[in-house]
Amino acid sequence: MKKYFQKLGSSLMLPVAILPAAALLLGIGYWIDPTGWGADSPFAAFLIKAGGSIIDNIPILFAVGVALGMAKEKDGSSALSGLVAYLVVTTLLSTGSVALLEGIDAAKVDPAFAKIGNAFVGILSGIVASMMYNRFSHVKLPDAFAFFSGKRLVPIMTAVAMLVVSGALFFIWPVIYTALVSFGKTISDLGAFGAGLYGFFNRLLIPTGLHHALNSVFWFDVAGINDIGNFLSGKGEKGVTGMYQAGFFPIMMFGLPAAALAMVHTAKTKKKKQIASLMLAAGFASFLTGVTEPIEFAFMFLAPMLYLVHAILTGLSLAIAATFHWTAGFAFSGGFIDFFLSLKNPMANHPYWLIVQGLVFAVIYYFLFRFIITKFNLKTPGREDDDEETEEISLAKGESKFASMAAQIYAGLGGDANVVSVDNCVTRLRMEVKDMKAVDQKKIKATGVPGINVVGPQSIQVIVGTNVQFVADEIIKIRKNK
Repeated sequence: MKKYFQKLGSSLMLPVAILPAAALLLGIGYWIDPTGWGADSPFAAFLIKAGGSIIDNIPILFAVGVALGMAKEKDGSSALSGLVAYLVVTTLLSTGSVALLEGIDAAKVDPAFAKIGNAFVGILSGIVASMMYNRFSHVKLPDAFAFFSGKRLVPIMTAVAMLVVSGALFFIWPVIYTALVSFGKTISDLGAFGAGLYGFFNRLLIPTGLHHALNSVFWFDVAGINDIGNFLSGKGEKGVTGMYQAGFFPIMMFGLPAAALAMVHTAKTKKKKQIASLMLAAGFASFLTGVTEPIEFAFMFLAPMLYLVHAILTGLSLAIAATFHWTAGFAFSGGFIDFFLSLKNPMANHPYWLIVQGLVFAVIYYFLFRFIITKFNLKTPGREDDDEETEEISLAKGESKFASMAAQIYAGLGGDANVVSVDNCVTRLRMEVKDMKAVDQKKIKATGVPGINVVGPQSIQVIVGTNVQFVADEIIKIRKNK
């Protein structure tokens, strides 16, 4: 089950990766016309509406992205089936359709059905479509119906399956929706403390991949909060909308890079150069884009105490920003690019105070991490025992760098004899192997990757960074060539 949710989280990264395009369009539009409506500039209105077209259709993006990502083969028919699944369920369970089915006036229909076109249903549609693809994509029908065999059969079976799912949701969705709204309302009623709790559990759940489920309640329009959508579209309450995003900026832009610096300064002298190179790249990615996994996975499993401290500080940061109503928002993550683009957003409230907060958190992170690492002799990168240290291999430059890195990682995994499947998310290689004992972690670490995460008897993740897709592509080439 854990592995399934991790794959689901990885699948969500494809549609999420589209959101920066929306942020760019909306951000430029708001800089041209800070009122947020484009009333004073047709060009600004054009850009804002273009960005809004992406944000307003997140559920559809999730349906297509999850269907593609969860299918055993990355085939277009799975993505098409995801769209079919979403259209079937949202049409059958729309307010008008439900009113017709129940024989009542539309005004009396349960309000849950007015929210059927949400991220949760989008994800569910993608899951059902992927299941239909995995089951029917290679089915051969009798000659009379041969035209509908294989991949052409998948959208048809998806539509049939969604008829059943829609029938079940007719009774279940109001209960689920009420529970989600109740949960979201409970947290939101706690104000700044609730934002802090959210930030704490957001970080704490990252190793399991379940943070995506938590995020969907607060960031998207599942339970009516829709923090990202409302912020980017300039709707909501100034100083409140964005409270589940703002506190991440001080952590991702300043806190974690400072933690990376602390790990460099506490590394053994002979390892400092190697660790500095690794952490410089990871720290820059965190500051600029808000991609934090290369830093977090570098100490998450080596020093769990530090990760708990990091989760507590993240919660504290969100609570502080929410208390003072300092807000900024993002479409992808809490890095400088999203921060800059959100400055002119009508919902941004005293965003520059987040920089001041970030500088304070940088100092806290640096000295607290340095103290804890040295006080408890934690084995953070560069502080491993001598018998655990590996000599970093010399990788080629340019395009061949990823090829040589992939070859070394693949060999460390046990090669063709041991590797079952290869996939990737934003920063991690996700692989299934036959025998974990055949994996040579030292050989993999010698490529300079930030970390390795063994998540099950046959499941292993290699944290590469934002260039992970190029390494994954090279591994897939190796497998195909052999």
